[in-house]
Order: sequence, then C-alpha cells, then structure tokens
Amino acid sequence: MEQYKQEFIEFMVDCDVLKFGEFTLKSGRKSPFFMNAGAYVTGSQLMGLGEYYAKAIHNTYGDDFDVLFGPAYKGIPISVVTAIAYSKLYGKEVRYCSDRKEEKDHGADKGSFLGSKLKDGDRVIMIEDVTTSGKSMEETVPKVKGAADVEIVGLMVSLNRMEKGLGGEKSALAEIEEKYGFKANAIVSMEDVISYLYNRPYNGKVYIDDTLKAAIDEYYAVYGA
Repeated sequence: MEQYKQEFIEFMVDCDVLKFGEFTLKSGRKSPFFMNAGAYVTGSQLMGLGEYYAKAIHNTYGDDFDVLFGPAYKGIPISVVTAIAYSKLYGKEVRYCSDRKEEKDHGADKGSFLGSKLKDGDRVIMIEDVTTSGKSMEETVPKVKGAADVEIVGLMVSLNRMEKGLGGEKSALAEIEEKYGFKANAIVSMEDVISYLYNRPYNGKVYIDDTLKAAIDEYYAVYGA
C-alpha cells in the first residue's frame, strides 16, 4: 500500500471522520462503519484533505484535466481545497465547479453552477466524499454533460465502501464505470482500511478488533460487491 494511503487512513481516524460502531446509512443499510467528510472542519484538516485528493488524482489520472467538479453540498469544499492543493503540489492551475441545489436567478453569477463555467472541450474530474450506491452520479452527470461539450475523465472519492450499487450486483464504482464510461477510483478502499487497522494499535487503540471485523464481514456478506 502506498505511503500516502496509509497516512490518509490515519488522517481519517485522527479527524474523527471514519467511525466504527453501528450506523444507519441514507440507503437504510445498517453499517458497522461510517465516513463523514463533513467532520473536516479546521484549516489544517481541509488543507490535508485537499492534498490527499490531489495526490490520488495525480497518481491515478495524471495532470491532463481542466476542472474539478464537486457536487453540492460536500463536494463543494472538497473541490475547492483540491484545486488549491493541486496548484501548491504540482504547479498546475485547475478550475473548480459545483452545482447548486437551487438555481440562482439574479446577479452576475446566476444559473445552476458555482465557480468556473464549464466550457466545450473541458476535461473534468468528478470529486466526491464517498459513493455508497452511485445515486448521486445519476443526478450530477446529466447536469455536467448538459452544461457544455465536456469529457468526464473520471471520478475520485475518498473511500470506496466496496458495496453493491443500485443494480444490486457490482460495486457502485464499477456500476458508474459501466454506465457512464469513465473511471471511478478512491483514495483508499475499505479493504485498505481493514488491512491497515485490523488488530493494529494506532494511538494506543485498536479500532478494528476481532468483534468489529466479524461485524464488517457479516455486513459484506449481505452488501459487499
């Protein structure tokens, strides 16, 4: 596992973003783990988050893209901090764009988007916190494609939960690749997280012990892809 992935797992734990216990997801599934990107709240946390996304995008997709698109709401700050980090780490200026939940009908920036306008020929990387079922892409991809003649290069999320998507067979990320024709990747997967934290003390605590590992295995027996 790459060093930045190990560091990112520790980063999620340190920021109290990755939690273990029992959680009811938006999909209604009862999960023994939960990731909440909304828990990144300080300047240093957001700066670190942007840098991990930038490193993952650089390593996965290279630098041949123009726009980072972060769907509202959590994708907005992630796309902003990643654009900042890309400039800092790689000296490349990329634009950020996000959609609005409600269209703005006044002012100089009225319309359905925040940040940069999408232009014909733009190469776009979609950026999200986590994709459980892939439902968010159903709403976002048509908006992006409808705004201009753009190419979506790929999707980057922070955590691949490795669960069945809307179709009930393949993972959400695999379904996205199949349906929309662009790659879908994550900074880390739950397989990475389990491999790194299982019965391994971190800051004096074992986050995934035998009991939790059994609960995760049981969860994946039902929902895993």
